[in-house]
Amino acid sequence: MGELPYDQVRTLLAVVDEGTFDAAAAVLHVTPSAVSQRVKALEQRTGRVLLMRTKPVRPTESGRVVVRLARRLTALEEDARRELGIADGSGPARLSIAVNADSLATWLLPALTRAARDGRVCFELYREDEAHTATLLREGRVMAAVTSLAEPVAGCTVRLLGLARYLAVAGPGFVARHLSDGPLTDRLPDAPVIVFDRRDEMQDRFVRALAPERTGAGRHRHHVPTSEGFCAMVAAGLGWGLVPEVQAEPLLRSGALTRIAPEHPWDVPLYWQQWKLEVPALALVAEAVTAGAAEFLLPPGTRNSPGAG
Repeated sequence: MGELPYDQVRTLLAVVDEGTFDAAAAVLHVTPSAVSQRVKALEQRTGRVLLMRTKPVRPTESGRVVVRLARRLTALEEDARRELGIADGSGPARLSIAVNADSLATWLLPALTRAARDGRVCFELYREDEAHTATLLREGRVMAAVTSLAEPVAGCTVRLLGLARYLAVAGPGFVARHLSDGPLTDRLPDAPVIVFDRRDEMQDRFVRALAPERTGAGRHRHHVPTSEGFCAMVAAGLGWGLVPEVQAEPLLRSGALTRIAPEHPWDVPLYWQQWKLEVPALALVAEAVTAGAAEFLLPPGTRNSPGAG
């Protein structure tokens, strides 16, 4: 197969990031025809189809391998140019990070703000469930991720940040209507529930921990794909849900929320995974994220709730 020409590899990355050949051409300052020719040449060189010509364009499994390579090469090139003093305009390093919505809404933004304060780095954040952020690492779409996955993705390092504590809560009126007439283990599995999206299984796991004979939370579900909206819908009395402790506490104090099964907090371990690259900007962000997590998350070793994670 021989070496992979860097211009072709960078072109493939641009097509994946921008979503279309035309948009990639505009970013690279070449014609769409040149972009198409480079991608075809790379596919011929590798002997594999690298892109699915959908809208937006998506990499195939083989294409993801090349995308990971391209992103690593780009990060290393930018770092080398910066050290040599020949970076274009000495602009900031761009880091792509996958993060779950609750971390983004609670503790992560202050950490990223500290890392970016001197202007050396800027971020492209991808919001995804903590159980799925590692997938974006595998696909090469991001350089780092806040994830609940302890096993390192190939080519990545992993460190435990701490435990994110969730509380099972509901509005007082909801509790009176749905949970007061009988044991909680009987009532909760059939009560209306709030979930983040169709892949959110946290409430199901919580129900199975309380009532192992049940398969999960009820079928009456509201899907709310924002952390703030999730908390607001629970407080509005449309269902029960697991809310980050830091978001739940003021509403508990005001009486807008009531704890369900207060003896069973739900702790989710969060990890920082990143590529094994000697890139100062990535190391800077990793340290800022670790320090920020230490201020907000429970320390490793805190007793976890049964079945969490």
